[in-house]
Amino acid sequence: MDRKQKGGWVYILADRYRGGMYTGVTSNLSARVYAHKNGTGSQHVAETGKTMLVYAERHENITDAIAREKLAKKWRREWKFALIEKNNPDWEDLWEEWYDDAEKRS
Repeated sequence: MDRKQKGGWVYILADRYRGGMYTGVTSNLSARVYAHKNGTGSQHVAETGKTMLVYAERHENITDAIAREKLAKKWRREWKFALIEKNNPDWEDLWEEWYDDAEKRS
């Protein structure tokens, strides 16, 4: 799966299993998560340590991704838990699975 394609991504970061979550949207998932992991993505993420990429959802266009992010931000925690756990039941950091060392450094 090419995570640099045109379109948009809705993503959820967490600080631990079923812990605090941050929902965001981006057109470049790898660059955005890299920025979060290095403390430059957002002040909130940097202050709370929500750097584990536990969910990502691609959309063909950024407008759809933005609409989905706005909707997801209104969801109850339990709904987000169910969304994450459908494909990532152990809340593993998808960054570690998806990106090799060379890509992480770029």
